[in-house]
Amino acid sequence: MHDLPAQPGIRTSLAELIGMRHHVHEVQIFSTPARRSPLIGLHHSRLRGRGVDFDQVRAYQPGDDVRTIDWRVTARTQKPHTKVFHEERERPIFIIVEQSRRLFFGSGLAFKSVIAAHAASLLGWAALEHNDRIGGLVFSDSEHHEVRPRRSKQSLLQLLNWTVRANQGLSADSAVGPRDGFSLALRRAREVLRPGSLVVVLCDERALGDTAEQQLSLLARHTDLILMPLSDQLDHALPAAGLLRFTDRYTQLEIDTQDADLRLGYAALGAARQARWQRLAQKLCVLLMPLHTRSDIVEQIREHLQSGGRR
Repeated sequence: MHDLPAQPGIRTSLAELIGMRHHVHEVQIFSTPARRSPLIGLHHSRLRGRGVDFDQVRAYQPGDDVRTIDWRVTARTQKPHTKVFHEERERPIFIIVEQSRRLFFGSGLAFKSVIAAHAASLLGWAALEHNDRIGGLVFSDSEHHEVRPRRSKQSLLQLLNWTVRANQGLSADSAVGPRDGFSLALRRAREVLRPGSLVVVLCDERALGDTAEQQLSLLARHTDLILMPLSDQLDHALPAAGLLRFTDRYTQLEIDTQDADLRLGYAALGAARQARWQRLAQKLCVLLMPLHTRSDIVEQIREHLQSGGRR
């Protein structure tokens, strides 16, 4: 594909996403023998196999190897339990990244769509360097493209290429896609991923509806999740800027931002969206790492790692 002219912060390019590999060493996303990442708990292998290092005994789950069943614990508890071992092999990492019109906005350093693309690239290069299998799914308003996890640079480049194509296709005049695009992407991930995979979800903060929440709950049963919803400061607070007009191809909206009640109601909606993500992460016991448009992705990931993430 041919990149459009550079528009820093508005659109990204394949060269830009490939260049993100140089920033991998600035943040320790995955653990190495010499350094332990604060996210190590997410990356310890949950693959069910016959490794040499015993980890723990836990309740049997569909898909577990029957040869690892602990019969003594099973007899004592009257419920099937299995032994879990750590294995020295790569882990499938699947990145779901949104590139829809609702992300084509930003009042800070970059548009949300660009921050999402940068995050997907940084995580992808880190996973590849960690010798993991990398794949993912890019979805926009009109289509989605899937890359099966493989331990291959070509696999990552294919994912980044689809991300750039979707990103550069965004514009203020783009048609708004179906509301359930996010849910469909999650459902597809459930169909192709095996138990023990690590799934990174990069989407607009406003994408979490009832159906998407249900799909995330089902996905979390057999995979590890990192939730990375994106927002802009204007998604949470309106400035007192007087009369503002918003238009698209068909409609026009006019609001008075001097209205204090309007601003309070708008802020309450933004806070409710954040709270819903937090409740979901707590219920599923998964990592929540919200992203924003005020700083670059390397700085944001570093801040999350320093705080150990929020569960």
